Amino acid sequence: MQTEESIRLSIGGKIYDTWEGWSVESDLLTPADGFELELFTRDTVQLPGTLVEGASCSLTLGRDKVLTGQLDEVEHDISKRGIFIRVTGRDKAAVLVDCSAPFVSMREASLSQILKEVVTPLGITRVEVRAAGKPIHRRVQVEPGQSGWEALLQVAEANGLWPWVEPDGLLVVGGPDYTSTPVGELIMRTDGKGNNVERLSTRRSIAGRYSQITVLGQHGQYDNDGLDTGKAHLRSVIRDDVLARRGIFRPKVVIDSASESQDMATTRARKLLADSRLEGFEIRAIVKGYRAPNGAVWKPGQRVIVRSEPHGLNTTYFLMARTLRLARNQGAYTELRLREDKMWVLDGNPLKKHKGKKSNADAAFIQMVRGL
Repeated sequence: MQTEESIRLSIGGKIYDTWEGWSVESDLLTPADGFELELFTRDTVQLPGTLVEGASCSLTLGRDKVLTGQLDEVEHDISKRGIFIRVTGRDKAAVLVDCSAPFVSMREASLSQILKEVVTPLGITRVEVRAAGKPIHRRVQVEPGQSGWEALLQVAEANGLWPWVEPDGLLVVGGPDYTSTPVGELIMRTDGKGNNVERLSTRRSIAGRYSQITVLGQHGQYDNDGLDTGKAHLRSVIRDDVLARRGIFRPKVVIDSASESQDMATTRARKLLADSRLEGFEIRAIVKGYRAPNGAVWKPGQRVIVRSEPHGLNTTYFLMARTLRLARNQGAYTELRLREDKMWVLDGNPLKKHKGKKSNADAAFIQMVRGL
């Protein structure tokens, strides 16, 4: 049985753990994860000098770190009723979201260039690329005024990857590990036996979902005395078998001039179709406490088995987002948002330890990134 754990804010060498209400949100699709801490007291409290906006901090549950980042805002309200303190902040990605890329513009910028010339100058020094030998060669153009996160996301997506920040502050550019063991089961039976979910809901939608996606890449060059020959030689079509079996036809055509080869066009089409399927189904669950059945703190990227008789669910899903909360009326609980498994960042391919070999170029690149 899980016991209520208190959140600990570490900042400036001090630890604060007497918060009455708090939340820590983490979402793989949100650039910077955020937190909020609240305290109300009738005792005279002097606001600690360490609680200052912009200060580096970390949040811990038990021995597990759940966020590393900065304080954004500190609210100190004194009235006849008492003293109210509210602290909010975000993880290490906050500076990338808020600030422009240090260089005004870069033509043909690679992932290594973005990490070295945009990410590192903004204070992100711990970076890991998880690409499992996947070629990282597609370049992008950084426009004036783009934020550091926009530049990073642009080059990551161009290479079939995605950026996020781990609870310990590590910036990861890669994809999820779909071979990991599920952290446990969420159970909702009609007779109530073995149920460990307070609430479970599903959302299904056809909006934004497509039965097939066609990506048209770069058009052919015309050399017949300047006469157009109408050659468009790059074309990739990916279909959704689930909608096809239901007899639903919803086509989408995307022109991607950055696709310079058939493989690039196919990768782009697969990603767009996977994103479409992700938007079509979501599970929301509320569970007591902050830990999965295996004892780990809930966090995005975990795989979870959902068995719900009322909803007809009995398979593994991917945890896309979660919010840890302590509320006066509800106590300690976690909100979970799950999506279809093995559908997000299909071509990220996490690193497999002691399996296979990387090419010399990829190995050198990853070593360079870790040394930034």
